[in-house]
Amino acid sequence: MELFFLAVLIVIMASALASGYPVAFALPGSAIISILLAAGAGYLVTGNVDAYFHSGGPSQWLTAGVTNLRGVYWEVERDTLIAIPLFIFMGIMLQRSKIAEDLLVTMAQLFGSVPGGLGISVVFVGALLAATTGIVGATVVAMGLISLPAMLRNNYSQSLATGTIAASGTLGQIIPPSIVLIILADQLASASDQASTARKALYKDATGELSMPSVFDVASTSAGEMFLGAFVPGILLVLIYMVYILIFAILRPKSAPAVPYTGARDAAFWGNVVLTLVPPLALIFLVLGSIIAGIATVNQAGAIGAAGALIMAGYRITEQNKTTYYPAILAIFSLGLIGFALSNYDMNVKAVLLNEGGDSTGLTIGIIAVVLLLISLVWSAVRVLKIENTLHEVMIETAKTTSLVFIILLGAAMLTAAFRAFGGEELVRDFLNSLPGGFWTQFLIVMLVIFVLGFFLDFIEIAVVVVPIVAPILLADPQANITAVWLGVMIGLNIQTSFLTPPFGFALFYLRGVAPAIVKTVQIYKGVIAFIALQILALGIVAYYPQLVNYLPNRMSFLSEKSPPPRNPRLQQCLEEYVRQEVANDRDAITEAIARAQALDLAILPKSQSSGLSSAFASADKAIGLLDEITATEAAVVEATDVYRPALAQVRKLQKGMRELEDEIARLEKSGRYMSGENVQARRDKIKARVEVLKDKRDQIAAQVPDSWKATHETFSALTRAELQARNSYRRAADDAVEPVSEMLAVLADNTGFFELEAQLTGLRGVIADGQPAGAEEALDQVGKAFGQLAGANTVSSALSKARRAMRGSSPDRAKAMAEYDKAVATYQDQKTWRASADSRLKPGLEAYLAALSETIGARQQTRLSRSQALYLAGCNSVHRDLSLNF
Repeated sequence: MELFFLAVLIVIMASALASGYPVAFALPGSAIISILLAAGAGYLVTGNVDAYFHSGGPSQWLTAGVTNLRGVYWEVERDTLIAIPLFIFMGIMLQRSKIAEDLLVTMAQLFGSVPGGLGISVVFVGALLAATTGIVGATVVAMGLISLPAMLRNNYSQSLATGTIAASGTLGQIIPPSIVLIILADQLASASDQASTARKALYKDATGELSMPSVFDVASTSAGEMFLGAFVPGILLVLIYMVYILIFAILRPKSAPAVPYTGARDAAFWGNVVLTLVPPLALIFLVLGSIIAGIATVNQAGAIGAAGALIMAGYRITEQNKTTYYPAILAIFSLGLIGFALSNYDMNVKAVLLNEGGDSTGLTIGIIAVVLLLISLVWSAVRVLKIENTLHEVMIETAKTTSLVFIILLGAAMLTAAFRAFGGEELVRDFLNSLPGGFWTQFLIVMLVIFVLGFFLDFIEIAVVVVPIVAPILLADPQANITAVWLGVMIGLNIQTSFLTPPFGFALFYLRGVAPAIVKTVQIYKGVIAFIALQILALGIVAYYPQLVNYLPNRMSFLSEKSPPPRNPRLQQCLEEYVRQEVANDRDAITEAIARAQALDLAILPKSQSSGLSSAFASADKAIGLLDEITATEAAVVEATDVYRPALAQVRKLQKGMRELEDEIARLEKSGRYMSGENVQARRDKIKARVEVLKDKRDQIAAQVPDSWKATHETFSALTRAELQARNSYRRAADDAVEPVSEMLAVLADNTGFFELEAQLTGLRGVIADGQPAGAEEALDQVGKAFGQLAGANTVSSALSKARRAMRGSSPDRAKAMAEYDKAVATYQDQKTWRASADSRLKPGLEAYLAALSETIGARQQTRLSRSQALYLAGCNSVHRDLSLNF
């Protein structure tokens, strides 16, 4: 019956959407109606309202809306959604300020002389508007009103002209900042958590281990990563459009002729070009650049964009006079002043207020600059409000659009909950997992479903209804081991086609509404076919080269101030590849540096220190050899993979079927134990018979497991254990090769402070012998703490601490305190001797040793990755690695 009510849910939702009922109410309404119907049917037929639910009951699933309301509006982890109204305000304000019109005219003048120049200009402007407004309807309408008549006047093919405008207007869905990417990031963050749980369960079932190594876990994503990941694919799609138009114009020049600019390209012309291009490009740089550089979060970048759009509107829609640009000039001046203050002064407000440092001059400059910036914003806002009440209308439109998005988010959450309540998610999972061909078959089916849904649904419905269902299944698959950001960008590229595909392609409706009567609807439909094909081509390229998506987020992460440390478990395999490559290129120099270090005279050091350094140099030699062992064991695993993989796939499929039968057996046995009412025994006997049938099926499946599987598995496991042991041995040796040397250099770096404490240490003798116990205790405490802060001086500090304790209490033991003090002095003198010698005779050699190993064997001991390491790891981690052999 669960399947029946699942079908009822889908039919109600589809009927509501097909009838034109608002999506914001169709999604939660269909969920509520189907849940109430299932609960009522269960109560009437069985007396149990939970009877026809796959899991839980109606009360649990009806509260999903309340739970998700709290999640959307109050959970700190989902604060990315705050950026949605900011970017919507930015887009609507720029659309009202006629930026599109200025850009289109200027770009047509610049590129008109190129074959297909008008079409290329439309694509270029579409990309710029996508990076500023991101509003499909506004972009398509603006370009349709301005460019389409010009293209038709110059004998452009109707299908090419309309297709170019419609496709270029949809670029805002994939080029950041994009509302679609923000919504996808939010949905994928939740999906990643579910996928992580599923993968851990899969690992436990496959290996019997209770915990899964973190390197096998599913990584989540954020709106910032989605923006970075979509940047290169978005540019790729723009270039594909431009190349297509150029080739079309060359092959069919009469259908896309060049339109040379007839005016003079004088100073006034170029001044207008600069004034038209620089502001939107500057806004793009501020919004996207601040995210890419790690200066601002997505929310902060949204605020920057909203403020920039308000200032641009303030001078664009107002009457042109000598004061037109004053607010913009004031804003630029204030931003420059803020940059100057941040670059030249310590702007720690708390430190200044508490007199703990900081610079009051810089803080004053910063306050003045902020006040000036606020004045420019208020000035611009007043202008925009006075002119045709624009600001009020933009705010109302922003509120409407934002409310629509959030209501759809909440409604979709309820729909998804109802879908899961009737077992829909497990049904989808079982269907996808049953498909031959593994992950890529599943992925192609999902992408095809999303593509087809794009014919009928808007991007928001697809993002919030389909993604929560299919994304956890795809992300959990260890075979492809895809990243969430890559999946999000692929879905974003696919969703983009929903604006172009008939019969409900919204971009087609927008363009039809502003196109002249001479342009037939069939020409618009014909025109977008080529661009849909180009989008599918872009999808194929990004699917084949995941580095196009993954590289930029990795690069920004590894080069940022908050980059993961080199010892991060997820980085080790790629870091070892980098080390092997560097050692292979520079092995002689590294070996020579180790030999020079081994030749150092360590006799001047105490035995413990000298033996530690000797072991470190030996570990460096050992680590180089272990790199070769890693290479050999890795090659052995790869060689055995071809034989092992088919056997693993066969057995895991059989074991999966056995687990499903065992789960069903457990469910039936549990239901039989808790039965009540009439004919209980007859029903129990029926369940018992069913259980016996299922056990027979389970035993039949178990018999299909090849007899050779155990030996095959143990042989391959031995190879993987050997590789893991080689890697762990290398990591220990690499750490041992560096840690003692770093500790010794830290000791020598504190020599100055160590020697300066000699006078204070010597002066303690008289205090202990003749001073007041309380005063002696305090003096010993101060000097002991001073030694405790120095590397390698713990023995001196420990002896002074014992002397201090001897002086404590009502009956201090001066003799014991003096004995401990004498030990501290003797220890100090010993250290003083070897520290001074080591500083001049060993320190340069040890520093040269570390410098020679820092990029290779010593990489794990660095506080952060070097630039060359970060760039290599960014590329290495951009590839999807198959983890299925570990499951």
